[in-house]
Amino acid sequence: MRIMIQGAGSNVGKSMLVAGLCRHFTRQGLTVRPFKPQNMSNNAAVATGGEIGRAQALQARACGVQPHVDMNPVLLKPESETGAQVIVQGQRLTTVRARDYAALKPQLMAPVLDSFRRLQTEADLVIVEGAGSPAEVNLRAGDIANMGFARAADVPVILTGDIDRGGVIAQLVGTQAVLDAEDAAMIRGFLINKFRGDPRLFDDGYHLIEQRTGWQGLGVVPWFPQAHRLPAEDAADLGGTRGDGEFLIAVPHLNRIANFDDLDPLAQEPGVTLKIIKPGQPLPVEADLIILPGSKATIADLVHFRAQGWDIDLFAALRRGARVLGLCGGYQMLGKDITDPEGIEGRPGSVPGLGLLDLSTVMTVDKRVTETAAMHPASGTRVKGYEIHLGHTDGPDRARPMFTVDGQPEGAQRGDGRVMGSYIHGMFTEDAFRRAFLASLGASPGVVSYDQTVEETLDALAEHLATHVDCARLLDLARK
Repeated sequence: MRIMIQGAGSNVGKSMLVAGLCRHFTRQGLTVRPFKPQNMSNNAAVATGGEIGRAQALQARACGVQPHVDMNPVLLKPESETGAQVIVQGQRLTTVRARDYAALKPQLMAPVLDSFRRLQTEADLVIVEGAGSPAEVNLRAGDIANMGFARAADVPVILTGDIDRGGVIAQLVGTQAVLDAEDAAMIRGFLINKFRGDPRLFDDGYHLIEQRTGWQGLGVVPWFPQAHRLPAEDAADLGGTRGDGEFLIAVPHLNRIANFDDLDPLAQEPGVTLKIIKPGQPLPVEADLIILPGSKATIADLVHFRAQGWDIDLFAALRRGARVLGLCGGYQMLGKDITDPEGIEGRPGSVPGLGLLDLSTVMTVDKRVTETAAMHPASGTRVKGYEIHLGHTDGPDRARPMFTVDGQPEGAQRGDGRVMGSYIHGMFTEDAFRRAFLASLGASPGVVSYDQTVEETLDALAEHLATHVDCARLLDLARK
C-alpha cells in the first residue's frame, strides 16, 4: 500500500501530517515507512547510510524504526541564493546552481524509485511526502518531487490545503485548474489543515471544493497546538521568542542556519527564554548565553554576522558576563581564521574568524557524517549526538575540550571557560547533560524529559488525526 501527501503550497503542514499518520497506522499494527523523494533543507539528520532531512528522521521515529537514507533519497542543502549541495541516497553528489538542477533531475529519478521500491518490500504501507506544490507547473518537466514521482511510481495523492493562511478554496481548486489532466487524475482526495475555531463553519466551503474538483474530502484538521514540541525542519518555523524563564539564551538567525533543532530541548526548559535574533536586530547584551548555531555556508554566514553588527554585540555581551557556545559552523566562526583552499564555499582563500578561540579551521572536501557518543568531563554526563560537517578544526584551545570521544578531545574551550564550541549536534536532547550544563551557567533547569515529550506529542498528533481524518478511507485509497 502507498499514499502520497502533497500540498497546495509550501509549509501547509505536510511533514507533520505524515508523521502523525505514520504513528497512527503503526499503532494500528501496520509496518509503516515514510518517504520523501526530494527534500530541500539544511536541517539534516544522520541516518543509516548517510544523511537525510530532519523531518524524515522524525517520521521514522513515528514508525518506531531507525532512519535510513532510502526514506529521503535526494536532499538539497542550499549553500547560497542560487546553489545547493545535492545529497543522493545519503552521500554528497555535487553542488549545482539552481538553474542547472533541472538538467540533473532526470538522472535522479532512478535512485528515487530504487529507494522507494526497497521501502515497499519491507512495509505494509509507505506514506510519501511531496515537496512544495504540484501547482508549480513551471517546474513540472523532470519532476521527481510531486506528480512526476506519483505517476512514475503509481502512487495516489491526497492534496492538502492550509486554511490558516487564507484562500484555501483557491489553493485547492486553483491547483486542479493548472494541472494537466493526467496529473490531476492522480489526486483522489483532499485535506484541510490548520483550522482554528468551529470546523462546521467551513462546511459550505468544504462541499464547494468537492463539487468543483470531484475529489473526496477526507477531513478538516484543527490546529495542533503541541506542534512546537516536535523538531521543525523549515527555518521559517523558527519563532522569535520561546519560553519565559529568567535565563536568556540568544541565537542569531544566520542566513544558512542549519540543524537548528539543536535548540528545541532548550526552548522547553521552564527556566529558559530562547530568543531568535532576526537580521537587523541587535544581539541582547544582557543574554546569559549566546549560541552561534550551525551553518551550511560558514564563511558567508560569518560575513553576514559581521554585517549585522553582531560581532560587536557579542563582544559586549561577553564583557557583561555572557557565555558563548558555537555549534558546528558556529564553532568554526569562533576561531582565529577559516581557510578554504579549494573554494568549497566560494572563492579560495582565508577569512578572519571572531578570534574568541585559539583555533583555525581548514575546509576540506571530505564530509564527516556520523553518530557520536561523547563524555562531558565537566559534569560527568554522556551525550549521544551526531556530526555533519566539512572542515577540520585544530589549535591550542583544543587542549581544553568540551567533550571527549573515545578518550580523544572534541571541541574546545577558552581558558576562562566562557567561550566553548563543538561539532556535536543534538547534545541538548540528553536530559542529564542539558540540566548539568544549564545549571553550571546559573540557570534553573526543570525535570523535562525531551524524548518523552517528543513521544507523547507524536501519540497526541496521531490521536488528533485519527479524530479528524477519515483514516479508513485513506487506507482504502492506499490499497488501490
